[in-house]
Amino acid sequence: MGEITYVRGDATSPHGKGVKVIAHVCNDLGGWGKGFVVAVSRRWPEPEAAYRSWHRERARNDFGLGALQLVRVGSYVWVANMIGQRGTRTGSKGVPVRYEAIDAALAPLGDRALELGASVHMPRIGCGLAGGRWARVEPLVTARLVERGVAVTVYDHDG
Repeated sequence: MGEITYVRGDATSPHGKGVKVIAHVCNDLGGWGKGFVVAVSRRWPEPEAAYRSWHRERARNDFGLGALQLVRVGSYVWVANMIGQRGTRTGSKGVPVRYEAIDAALAPLGDRALELGASVHMPRIGCGLAGGRWARVEPLVTARLVERGVAVTVYDHDG
């Protein structure tokens, strides 16, 4: 059984060979413009365009907490938009992160990673603007990806 590999660096420049999926958490409001998505959009326009379209057409698709959208950005690179936070602000209902939604999105991500023969790369998802705790997210990543044989690298950004 593998384990999560932790490295310093930028998750939008994933290490290693083969097919790679860069996973991150999005909100359920259609907002894109703060946090890790800024780095994603600097590299590729497709994930933001796909997310905005997915949100705009949400009455006719699966957009919502726990949903997963895979966007191909290169021959061997995909970006996984996972809806894992309710709104964008911490308020009376607590922080925006929804652990059960992250868990729900990680399950099909594991399926797709195995189908693609891909490794998964991510920042500490749900722990930036979403306000989550890695101690709660890490076991979900381990159960849904690592224990199923998917190699996972988590990037801690310098600066």
